[in-house]
Amino acid sequence: MKKKVDVLLGLQWGDEGKGKIVDVLTPKYDVVARFQGGPNAGHTLEFGGKKFVLRSIPSGIFQGEQTNIIGNGVVLDPALFMGEAVELEKAGYNLKKNLFISKKAHLILPTGRILDAAYEAAKGDAKVGTTGKGIGPTYTDKISRNGLRVGDILENFEEKYAQAKARHEQILKNLNYTYDITEMEAKWLEGIAYLKEFRLIDSEQFVNDLMDEGKSVLGEGAQGSMLDIDFGSYPFVTSSNTVCAGACTGLGIAPNRIGDVYGITKAYCTRVGSGPFPTELFDEVGKEMRDRGHEYGAVTGRERRCGWIDLVILKYTIMVNGVTHLILMKSDVLDTFPTIKACVAYKKNGETVDHLPYDISDVEPIYTELKGWQCDLTKITREEDLPKEFVDYIKFLEEQLGVPVKYVSIGPDREQTITRNI
Repeated sequence: MKKKVDVLLGLQWGDEGKGKIVDVLTPKYDVVARFQGGPNAGHTLEFGGKKFVLRSIPSGIFQGEQTNIIGNGVVLDPALFMGEAVELEKAGYNLKKNLFISKKAHLILPTGRILDAAYEAAKGDAKVGTTGKGIGPTYTDKISRNGLRVGDILENFEEKYAQAKARHEQILKNLNYTYDITEMEAKWLEGIAYLKEFRLIDSEQFVNDLMDEGKSVLGEGAQGSMLDIDFGSYPFVTSSNTVCAGACTGLGIAPNRIGDVYGITKAYCTRVGSGPFPTELFDEVGKEMRDRGHEYGAVTGRERRCGWIDLVILKYTIMVNGVTHLILMKSDVLDTFPTIKACVAYKKNGETVDHLPYDISDVEPIYTELKGWQCDLTKITREEDLPKEFVDYIKFLEEQLGVPVKYVSIGPDREQTITRNI
């Protein structure tokens, strides 16, 4: 029986906890395939008293013998990939056996990382707040048909790399940007050699063949839907399609091969970097959320901006993704609050709007208040033991959003996840 690809993705501005949930769901699947993004996305997983941060490798690598695929929609930095992979191999995970890499995935060049910094510096106060990992320049090269791909390392690589590097160097010269890539380039070339030790595949054929054989596939997204290049809070977005449609182009699967879509949201909301954030809190409540949620970027270490959950945004991202199940993360962070707020609409230009407008930089959130549960959720293991106020919060979200909450996370460990009977 031919299988479909279930997709798991974030519904906010990233950092929703996708890595943990991929790890939790992986035993239900034969294959986990990452379909977009690059090392700007950090997926944090905790289990057995250990903590891992994945940037490019799919989060299914820890569970059994599942096949893991880095799809064509991903951009890959060989040096950072090597560092990440070597640490996992030291921890006992057999990447050479279980990890496959698309030949069509684009490579992040050392000069691409330099360009990222140069472009950001040139923007001054209008900077986007990138992670500086070369993501934007690499996707720019891809779209302008100047990119270097994983498959290029197998033939005439030196010539292809020299041409791509020279092109970047000319741009940097025009920007009058001073840099030294000697050390970075040496590590990068070492990463290229390491990359050749893996199985490099025609991933679109590989994924479709697996589905035709009856294998179940989970598509793993990076970042969040509000960072999508088309549907996010542009221009403060990433450079790829983070929404469900990105799974089709990032893995080479047809739209009719998409199955369930799992949308992940925190019980509140965060974002990193610049850009509008209607429910952002600048008071002690926001600070308490940050402290209790350990809201610091897994890749950058930057403080995350914190605020109440925004249902206007969630309705929008549920719509564009076709979400079939919700996953509620970091609910325990709100354990101490006597009152929980949820943004149900905006006030814009004196009018109330319940949909996401073109520009959200000047909206005022309209809140509904709910009673907090004020108890420790982290020790609860059964749905029937959840406090009434928390159950009421879940029911409120389901009624507002029109999608059932299937999983609830009440702590960072994989065991701190409750599957609801819906």
